[in-house]
Amino acid sequence: MKKLLMIIPLVFLLCLAFGCQDKAAMAELEEFKAQAALEEQNKEIAKELFAAIDEGNFDKLKELFADEFSLKVPGFDEPWGTDMLFQVIKSHYTAFPDWTHVIEDVVADGEKVAVKLNQNGTHEAEYEGIPATGIEATLPAMHLFTVKNGKVVDWFAVEDYLGLYMQLGMELKPKEGEK
Repeated sequence: MKKLLMIIPLVFLLCLAFGCQDKAAMAELEEFKAQAALEEQNKEIAKELFAAIDEGNFDKLKELFADEFSLKVPGFDEPWGTDMLFQVIKSHYTAFPDWTHVIEDVVADGEKVAVKLNQNGTHEAEYEGIPATGIEATLPAMHLFTVKNGKVVDWFAVEDYLGLYMQLGMELKPKEGEK
């Protein structure tokens, strides 16, 4: 009987110890699930953004952007706000009316979302001083978004415009030396 009385508290302590571990593990699992859900939501926001651009749905784009939104593009000293971005989109779709974004990969890590994509369209009107060529062009790109509270706050875009210009017939030549 004494042995039984000694075993019962030991069993109780073991159950308590393992029960606490299960609670910690469950809390960690719930945190992991919440993070995964947030990352999936952020990936969907990035996909919605490109769909809205292809549809010319500027109202949807406004919904997706935070008030403090900025787009950084290599080669430009100042970040773009929505006004500049919308102007560029409209100009681009005038020259390439069938332009579409084909997403190849989307990866999220917390509030950061990376998108690898190809853009395709037919050059049907003047673009950046280049007369219409009728060429179907491709523009590969990488985009990095910061999404906070369901809104895109920051966007960094790297796109192969040199490749696009070469597809449209432009040539890259070295500068002539001074005479």
